Amino acid sequence: MNERIREKEIIKTSFVGIIGNFFLVLFKAFVGVLAGSVSIILDAINNFTDALSSIITIIGTKLAAKKPNKKHPYGYGRIEYITSTMIAMLILFAGAMAIYESIKSIIDYFKFGTMPTFEIYSIVIIAAAVVGKVLIGLFFKKRGAKLDSDALKASGMDALFDSILSTSTLIGILLAKFANFYVEGYLGIIIGLFIIKTGFEVLKDSLSSMIGDRFDREYITEIKKEICAIDGVHGCYDLILNSYGHNTNIGSVHVGVKDDVTAAEIQTIEREISLLMYTKYNTLMTVGVYAENLEDPLTKEIYSKVVDILPKYPHALQIHGFYVYKEQKIIIFDLVISFDDSDPHETIAQIKDEVKNNNPGYDVIINYDQDFSVS
Repeated sequence: MNERIREKEIIKTSFVGIIGNFFLVLFKAFVGVLAGSVSIILDAINNFTDALSSIITIIGTKLAAKKPNKKHPYGYGRIEYITSTMIAMLILFAGAMAIYESIKSIIDYFKFGTMPTFEIYSIVIIAAAVVGKVLIGLFFKKRGAKLDSDALKASGMDALFDSILSTSTLIGILLAKFANFYVEGYLGIIIGLFIIKTGFEVLKDSLSSMIGDRFDREYITEIKKEICAIDGVHGCYDLILNSYGHNTNIGSVHVGVKDDVTAAEIQTIEREISLLMYTKYNTLMTVGVYAENLEDPLTKEIYSKVVDILPKYPHALQIHGFYVYKEQKIIIFDLVISFDDSDPHETIAQIKDEVKNNNPGYDVIINYDQDFSVS
């Protein structure tokens, strides 16, 4: 989807949320004041925070769409992660307020016997508000998934949990109206805890995106497969991708080529990979090259010995960039070590000693690669 169209759709969706929540605030505040119900007034305030989250989403989307400049050459796409974090903070605030006001309501009940009074029209309005909130939540989640917007998906989750809060409020109203039984404060605490849990989950996801998530395994596999299909490429390694917002990535990759290709042929390969990554995967890609001479009998023999060593080391995931300089008697390759290895440098040292022992007279150079995209 075109980024401008996506931006407009996110803003349009957010405006729907603002208008819907504005009407819910008015209805609930009206009922809450007339009935003297803390839980309904709290519910109205909670809907007001939802309207604020939609405003934050609009502002964040507009800022994220700003073009790159000298100060921020990678663009402003990561602002969407910040807006998701701000929405998470609003969810946490709403949950904390729900618990606080519910505890106050319980104290007032035991001190003064305070019970809200409700008319039938109040019950109808709150029931309609619950349905409205569910529809808003489902709408936001669906649009968030379609537009790949973390902020919209966070708002959708918030709205659905708000509908649960409103349902608990409705249950409290019915019990107070027809059974003269106080329960809304206790329900408010339980729902408040659920809202806080959701807030922490949204916060965890947005902060994880800011720090930098590993891309999906299927996505990485697809990219490597397409790069390897390019004429002259014998292997794809060290694929690193960094997200700078929706559909905006910067990355690097190494490819293996025969050691007798010309500089012009290497340039053709690099340009083909860069074009593929930019047009299909919205990624600015830097391409590095490993020369390989595995067709040479001596190199093939040494390589086979190294491969035989690796099963002893479960954290050694992959070797690549393998090259033997026969005249200088140097063996060089890169070794990918799992993040689970508590001492990767010691693992490399042990493998290096074994390779040297199996190949007397050779110097061995092993470059340590982190597991960015192998496992």
